[in-house]
Order: sequence, then C-alpha cells, then structure tokens
Amino acid sequence: MPKMKSKSAAKKRFTTTGTGKLKRKHAYHSHILTKKSNKRKRNLGYTTLVDTADVKAVKLMLAC
Repeated sequence: MPKMKSKSAAKKRFTTTGTGKLKRKHAYHSHILTKKSNKRKRNLGYTTLVDTADVKAVKLMLAC
C-alpha cells in the first residue's frame, strides 16, 4: 500500500503548533475592505486555532 499524499491546499492553509494544535488564518480579509471597520480588519489579520469539530478532518488532509 503506498503512502497517503497530503492535500496541497491544506498544506498551504494550516500549520501545526509545537503542542500539536492546528493554526489557521481568518477569511474575509482579502478584498472589499473599505466597508469593514479598522477593528474588524485588525482582528481578521491574526491567526486562530482550528475548531475541535474540524481537527480530525484537517489532520486527515495533512496526513499527520
């Protein structure tokens, strides 16, 4: 049985922290920024953790 390949899209979007949690970026920060408040844009720039309900699926995509 050959090794499973990891999804290239997932490799670009998620990173693993030192403790094994998964980091992700926020959506809605690429265009149509004029109508969004400075506070909203600033908070969208920060990274956050993947929700616990999605961790299993993301780890399968990363094959880790």
